[in-house]
Amino acid sequence: MRTNLPKYPTVALILIAGVGLSGCATKGFVRDQIAVVNTRIDGMDGRLRTVEGTSGQALAQAQAAAGQSQQNGQRIDQLNGRVDGLDQQMQMQAQQRQRKPRG
Repeated sequence: MRTNLPKYPTVALILIAGVGLSGCATKGFVRDQIAVVNTRIDGMDGRLRTVEGTSGQALAQAQAAAGQSQQNGQRIDQLNGRVDGLDQQMQMQAQQRQRKPRG
C-alpha cells in the first residue's frame, strides 16, 4: 500500500518556493504604475472641468430663458386683460346701438 507522504514534501516545497520567489513590487515599479494612473486621472480631471464649464453655461442660459419666459407670460396676461376690456366695450356699444330707436 502506498502512502501519501512523498506528496506532502513536494507540495510544501512548491508552496515555499512560490511564496519566496514571488517577491514584492519595487518602488520604481510602483511609481511607474502610479504615474500611468495619475496621467489618466489628469486627463479625466480636464474633461470634468470642461463638462462643468459647459453645464454651468447651459444652466445660466436656461435660467435666463426661464426669466424671459416669465416676463413674456406676464406681458401676455396684461395684453389679455386689455383685449378683454376692449371686447367688453365693443359688446356694450353693440347693445346700446340695438336699444336706440332709429329715427
